Amino acid sequence: MTHGAPPAHGGHVLALAASCGRDPADILDFSASMNPLGAPDSLRPIVSRTVSDLIRYPDPDSAGLLAAASRRYGVPEETLLAGNGTSDLLFALARAARPRHGPGGPDAADRPVWSRAVVAAPCYVDYRRACERAGLAVTPFFTSPEGEFALDFTALEASLPESPALVFLGRPQNPTGRSFPDAPLRALAARRPDCLFVVDEAFADFVPDFFSLTRERPTNVAVFLSLTKSFAVPGLRLGLLAAEAALRGRVREQLAPWPVNALAQAVGEAFLGEAAFLARTRVETARLREALARGLAELPGVRVFPSQANFLLCRLEGGEDAALVLRDRLLAGHGLAIRACADFEGLCGRFFRVAVRSGEDNARLLAAMGRLLDPARPCPLRPARPARTPAIMFQGTASNVGKSVLAAAMCRILHRRGLSVAPFKAQNMSLNSGVTPDGLEMGRAQILQARACGLAPEAAMNPVLLKPSSETGAQVVVLGRPVGNMEARTYFARKRELFSTVTAAYDGLAARHEVMVLEGAGSPAEINLMSHDIVNMAMAAHAGAAVLLVADIDRGGSFAALAGTMELLPEADRRRVCGFVLNRFRGDPKLLGDGPDFLRRLTGRRVLGVAPNIANLGLPEEDSVSLRAGELLPVRRDADLDVAVIDLPHLSNFTDCDALLVEPDTAVRLVRAPGEVAGGHLPDALILPGSKNTLADLAWLRDTGLDVEIAACAASGRCEVVGVCAGMQMLGDEVRDPTGLESGREREAGLGLLPLATELLAEKTLRFVTAVHLPSGLALAGYEIHHGVTRPSCASGLVEVVRRQDGQALGHARPDGLVWGSYLHGLFDADAFRRAWLDGLRRRKGLAPRTIPTPYDLEPALSRLADVVEASLDMQAVEAVLGL
Repeated sequence: MTHGAPPAHGGHVLALAASCGRDPADILDFSASMNPLGAPDSLRPIVSRTVSDLIRYPDPDSAGLLAAASRRYGVPEETLLAGNGTSDLLFALARAARPRHGPGGPDAADRPVWSRAVVAAPCYVDYRRACERAGLAVTPFFTSPEGEFALDFTALEASLPESPALVFLGRPQNPTGRSFPDAPLRALAARRPDCLFVVDEAFADFVPDFFSLTRERPTNVAVFLSLTKSFAVPGLRLGLLAAEAALRGRVREQLAPWPVNALAQAVGEAFLGEAAFLARTRVETARLREALARGLAELPGVRVFPSQANFLLCRLEGGEDAALVLRDRLLAGHGLAIRACADFEGLCGRFFRVAVRSGEDNARLLAAMGRLLDPARPCPLRPARPARTPAIMFQGTASNVGKSVLAAAMCRILHRRGLSVAPFKAQNMSLNSGVTPDGLEMGRAQILQARACGLAPEAAMNPVLLKPSSETGAQVVVLGRPVGNMEARTYFARKRELFSTVTAAYDGLAARHEVMVLEGAGSPAEINLMSHDIVNMAMAAHAGAAVLLVADIDRGGSFAALAGTMELLPEADRRRVCGFVLNRFRGDPKLLGDGPDFLRRLTGRRVLGVAPNIANLGLPEEDSVSLRAGELLPVRRDADLDVAVIDLPHLSNFTDCDALLVEPDTAVRLVRAPGEVAGGHLPDALILPGSKNTLADLAWLRDTGLDVEIAACAASGRCEVVGVCAGMQMLGDEVRDPTGLESGREREAGLGLLPLATELLAEKTLRFVTAVHLPSGLALAGYEIHHGVTRPSCASGLVEVVRRQDGQALGHARPDGLVWGSYLHGLFDADAFRRAWLDGLRRRKGLAPRTIPTPYDLEPALSRLADVVEASLDMQAVEAVLGL
């Protein structure tokens, strides 16, 4: 690219992109100075609710907008005028200022006219352009770079002509960023009542403790106010003029009949009340500006001038076109656009202006400039954080749309390509947890995803785990260890504190891997949760992750869910979404019609994949939603064996039964109410699974009458009753909770089927163990997760059936073996033991043992899942957003 005449304005991204052969989306624009925080989150709702008003003409007087401006600036509405940006008002004011000639004769004596203008330079180029188009002679008054462009009012006054003149001043000035106090201007305006002082406060909202001249404004002072820069909506074009009523009227005559469209009026009216946003803007802009100024000043040959605005003026050592060359090289080589200032009066081709953007954007500019200005010198500037590991994140329109499974698939797809990849979910709410090899607790979904990556699970992959114990409370597990039970409000109050733990865990993982696959929770558009989010968009922002938004098309309403989610997201979060995935589709994708195209037209995002519904996937689920919906239990009406599982209200670690689902001769069903246990005949086995609230679930068994049916199974001699973890505790004589660990109940009588007594203790047992099933001598492996200590309540009537490798008892049985329990989660995962146990049920039923073993192996299921998802996704697009 060769440099030519600089553009008249910054921000012409289309021209910038065309000049260097890039996509406009790839241009990082430092040439236009907008709010580095972006637009307020209220922008999209305002626009959405105003769309219906576009069928009518807008209010030609912008009454609502001016009323809001009057309240904010404390001035009468009749002194305010709205226009299509301050540029529109600037050109109109210049036309209104020129002498009137023609059929109406010369200007009346009481109508002030100005035939010339003085502009304090360097300044916005359109001051001169507007005046010259109106036929006014323009004289520049130069401020000096040696004086750091400070405005000298004594010198300015001396330069003013004796005849009336327009005097243009920026407060702060563009491109210098220098401002000035209002007192010297007020004094000068009083001494020269024949002059009209036009003060451009377009960037005033970025200056702390700024007192606008609109308040107590001298009659010969007019003020421009820009809303598009303060609120980062330059595409709406919205500006205000505060002026003496007669001048305001003359400027209004120069404007079109409807100078401000309906959208701009609605947005401006709402934004003028955003005092908190503007206060935050001033604080953040100052912080970012000072950091950027320090970084620029460390670059060789760069002088940075002081600024009070959201931009910085700089001068380069070297030739007269040094800044033009830098501009071209940054644009062509890095997609970074700065504003060369050769067309500003008083400046040459060595000057350039850069907008203050986000810390990450500013770091990118500094790194690129460092490489260009001194390639041989190690740049002392470093981004605020290390270069991010490429990351992709699956978020959903709701819970249970398949995020976990898709994340596992992506982990395996990338792992198969030879990449070092790791999973991450900041916060998991699930009763389905597991134990890492080092004895820490984490969600089972991330354990599965770690396996898909070829990794051993570690608690950092799921730093916060919530295990609900009541309607409003949950046990909180942080980095694998429980920190207590908390009600929702208490936990929400601690979320900000926990986020630092979460991000530290992520950073540690990301530093050791080449790609990260993240999973969100629920929906990122839950309005009541956005302010304290640590798992969805807040985590995506920290990781710099591209977000794939997932909808479950099988449940219906997926297009509306995707569109609605996008509509509710703040702009910064919306920009993180790189595409959509329609999950669990049944049938031919052509049946989707123009739905995907409509979504793209509506949101600007493509459907990057249509993943089919995968029947009998054979992978553990994150929570019990699918289980209770009947989606995970295959119907096997001709099965030899019938295994019933009690669906406890606080059902925990239901994946203990997953291995049974691979057995083709075994039907597994959930039991929720009396009469379902027998269902016309007793089951061959009844499993009482784990629980997060043992005492409450014991009370529920009695309230429903299921305790009677369980006892009947145990007494039948034909049905084997098995308790796992809390299920074993319930089979005993009593469960005590003296400290109220799980509920307000202190004691609950057990089912009395095993002579055991359990006391719940504050300290939680978390242990990855190997064990042996004593009656068969077969090896077992799994983990312990429990608070209880269980001991025999009498000396007789009990047989040890599971023993840990260190010799500790881990399970007990009735002497006849028909009622037994164990603390070992995953005991059915061992193929040999599972087959032996099922063959025992078959023999009791008079059936022959099964001769063909069925392995419980997740690897084939993971590979199958990865194959299906890889064929369904636009992996080229995924690789592009990951930069692979």
